[in-house]
Amino acid sequence: MDKTIEYYNRNVEAFVSETVDVDFSQVQDLFLQMLPEKSRILDFGCGSGRDTKYFSDRGYFVEPVDGSLEICKSAAGRTGIPVRNMLFQELCEQQKYDGIWACASILHLSKLDLFDVIEKMANALKSNGVIYASFKYGFFEGERNGRYFTDFTEESFVKFIEGMKRLTIQKIWVTGDVRSERGKEQWLNIIMRKAD
Repeated sequence: MDKTIEYYNRNVEAFVSETVDVDFSQVQDLFLQMLPEKSRILDFGCGSGRDTKYFSDRGYFVEPVDGSLEICKSAAGRTGIPVRNMLFQELCEQQKYDGIWACASILHLSKLDLFDVIEKMANALKSNGVIYASFKYGFFEGERNGRYFTDFTEESFVKFIEGMKRLTIQKIWVTGDVRSERGKEQWLNIIMRKAD
C-alpha cells in the first residue's frame, strides 16, 4: 500500500487534473437518491475532492479522508473542507454514516485487506446505510503502473462478499471510463446496503 500512496504523493497534480472535472453526476445522483436528505457521508479515499464538493454543494455533510497527505492538502484547498489523512484500515467509527462513497479507492487494497476494510465500512454505517464502491473490471490483482489494484467482475465480487451477511447488493453494473482518453476501459460499480 505504501508504494501506492507514494505514487499519489508524487503525482498529485497530474491525478487531480485528470479527475477533478469529470462529470460523474449520474452515479453520484443514484447514490444520493438512496440516502436521507442532509445525511452524513464518508468520502472514503476522496482523491481530488470532486465528489466531496458535489455532495456538500447539495446539502450533505461530508467527511473526506485519503491515505495520501498531498492529495488531502489538494482536496482541502479545492473543497474548503478539512480532509483527514488516514489509511482505509484505520477506519474505526461505529454506526456513524448514512453513506460511504468509495469511488475508485478501495480497489488499491489486496483482497485480504479489502475484506477486513469492507467489514469496517459496514461497522461505520448506520442501519440501512449505503456503500458505493467501484473497481476496474477484470481478474487482475497486483501492481500495475506503480499502484496496487484488485479488479473484479460481477461474479467474482458477489462470491467475494458471500460471507458478509450484513451487506446486500442493491445494484451492480458495468460502465465505461468517463475519462475520454481511457477508451474501452471498463469499471464495475456496486451499491450495497447494510441489512441490520
